[in-house]
Amino acid sequence: MTACDYDAELRRHDAVLRAACGVAPDEQVLDIGCGTGHTTREAARTARAALGVDISARAVERARELAAGLDNVTFVAADAQVHPFPPARFDLAMSRFGTMFFADPAAAFANIHRALRPGGRLVMLVWQAHDRNEWDVALHDVLGGTAAEGPDPFTLADPTAVRRLLAGAGFTDVGFTDVDEPVYYGADVAAALAWVRGFTCTSELLNRLDPAAAARAVDRLRAMLSAHLTDDGVWFDSRAWLVTARRH
Repeated sequence: MTACDYDAELRRHDAVLRAACGVAPDEQVLDIGCGTGHTTREAARTARAALGVDISARAVERARELAAGLDNVTFVAADAQVHPFPPARFDLAMSRFGTMFFADPAAAFANIHRALRPGGRLVMLVWQAHDRNEWDVALHDVLGGTAAEGPDPFTLADPTAVRRLLAGAGFTDVGFTDVDEPVYYGADVAAALAWVRGFTCTSELLNRLDPAAAARAVDRLRAMLSAHLTDDGVWFDSRAWLVTARRH
């Protein structure tokens, strides 16, 4: 069994984000919701400097370990919606599915806007609506209405609302590109099941069930994942928006 991780899951999206960012050698990059720093390190290999920010101190600690040897990348454990970034410092603020969970999105994007220099760019990937993402539909179908509630990954799915949100934060030239790329859950069903059982919604549900009901739920998950097994592993369709904007 080959284990999956978040970077492996989103490997098709990485190429989309990297091309859209088009990081230049003289640029300062801010990576919002950087997790363990894969996208930050990728940017730092081209940029003058890159700063990764994530609210998870554990993720940031791991990001620092993985960045050993890169002297132009730093990481901060902080909430990007309130962190005092140096004003007008960054040429690019980027995010790979790291901007959907702000408690106060208006404040968060205003703070990111302040961190960008005039002419600086915002480039982020966010999920489209639940019903356009097979991975979420399949999990809900298997786990049923008893699935645990958690952070909503679809808060930035509506282009009209996001345009209004970003305009209110001071951004202009807001654009949306449809991204139709699958997500990867593992090399085989066992790896995919281990990955899915690590999701907060899945683990909390299974912990609430009695042993027999939990075993039945796991059997349903295994069957669902088996139906998505290909010669190249377990894949699910997904739809995202590539959102771009600019500070004038």
